Amino acid sequence: MLQQVKAQDAAFLYMETKDNLTHITGFGIYDPSTAPDGHVRFKDIIAHVQGRVHASPIFKRRLIHVPLELDYPYWADDPSFDIEHHIRHAALPKPRDWRQLCIHMARYHSQPLDMNRPPWEMYVLEGLDNVEGIPPGSFAIVTKIHHVAVDGAAAMQFFAALSDQDAHGTPSIDISSIDTPACDQPGLVKVVQRAVVNNLTSPVRMAGTVARSAPMIAGLLKKAISSDDNKENEIPDTRFNRDVSPHKMFDAASFKLADFKKIRTLVPGATINDVVLAICAGGLRRYLKSHDELPTEPLVAWVPINARPKGSASDASGNNITAMTAAIHTDIADPVKRLAAIRATTESSKEAKSGVSARVMTDLSRHVPSATQMLAARLINRVGTGSRRACNLFVSNVPGPQVPVYFAGAKQVSNYGLAPLNNGMGLFISTPSYNGQMTFGVTSTREIMPDIAYFISCLEESFGELSNAVSNVKTGSGKRRKTKTAKQ
Repeated sequence: MLQQVKAQDAAFLYMETKDNLTHITGFGIYDPSTAPDGHVRFKDIIAHVQGRVHASPIFKRRLIHVPLELDYPYWADDPSFDIEHHIRHAALPKPRDWRQLCIHMARYHSQPLDMNRPPWEMYVLEGLDNVEGIPPGSFAIVTKIHHVAVDGAAAMQFFAALSDQDAHGTPSIDISSIDTPACDQPGLVKVVQRAVVNNLTSPVRMAGTVARSAPMIAGLLKKAISSDDNKENEIPDTRFNRDVSPHKMFDAASFKLADFKKIRTLVPGATINDVVLAICAGGLRRYLKSHDELPTEPLVAWVPINARPKGSASDASGNNITAMTAAIHTDIADPVKRLAAIRATTESSKEAKSGVSARVMTDLSRHVPSATQMLAARLINRVGTGSRRACNLFVSNVPGPQVPVYFAGAKQVSNYGLAPLNNGMGLFISTPSYNGQMTFGVTSTREIMPDIAYFISCLEESFGELSNAVSNVKTGSGKRRKTKTAKQ
């Protein structure tokens, strides 16, 4: 069969530059003491992955580009696929502590994938004994996948195919019945013929989408014309809205998911995602205020939304996302009032102009010709720091398994994510959850956030404020415990 890259997926190809690499990097830390013989060899890891390559189309398919980029690329099975070219092995450099691990991950995330092969690779990293809080002998498995192949939800399915529910190798999901069909190499004549047809019919399909979306678009226009609160819609200029460099930075903090469930009870109807945004907002408020850069207008976050139907596992690759933009009310000092304001904003954004307009644009983008998509992507990168800002930062909350998972017998201890940046949007906070933990992984650049460890402390203090508020409600106390603020 022939499988062509979808328009939404191709956007991540066309937006990529040497400074804006559009891949996702995730890494988990594993404790080998749970393995049957108490340790895991590199060859065991290769064998484990080799036994799962049939469970996802991502493993063995590479991109085939259409001449002159007349149409979107195709996926095809790689006839030269060799798993040992995709998995590497090394030790963390000295002093082998948490800071060195973050530096190492940022540098690895800054390196491009080999796009002549299937767009993924793994990096097994040993020598983590000086990383505080993890069992001795633990190792990390770092997985880099290009965004053309996955979004957050598809990445979780990819990792689920690699995971086991116990140390004896029982797969976390049923992979026995998965049969990934062969993906044929497209012939030159056929792809050119299809390119001509696709370019001729794209305007017709787009017109149909516009017609179907007309009532929605009309409603958006009516709201925009009648709105007299333009200041509320302004997106402030911050240090995060600059061109990004190839010098990426990464750091992270972990919290108990149970505490998030307690915090959301402070505001009726609040969700875990609202709490995530409130913690991000509190951290950003502290960080920018300490630099005398806190704007009077609230910062605005771009929040991806999984558009797959609930319970659907049929499409385990590619991107199927929409998004909403939401003010995160960094202008409000009180943490509980800030959470309440975020709750009100996200509730309205999901149904009002922010969420709806994003869904309309997603539908329309599916019918944009390849050449137009490529030109648009290059223009977005070129004018990324212009006056028309889309948001101040990305915040992505992807729920993971809430029970322990294993890899080649080793139990996963923790989970982290690094994400791509873009000119004009140089801060990405990913918050994957796993086994009762919620991790805030921060990706930025050295020029934008040179003191990233200090920003992590700001997030921790923001979390502490909300946790104290929960305690105060239980005890009936109006006083809050002071939290320590120390600028790095």
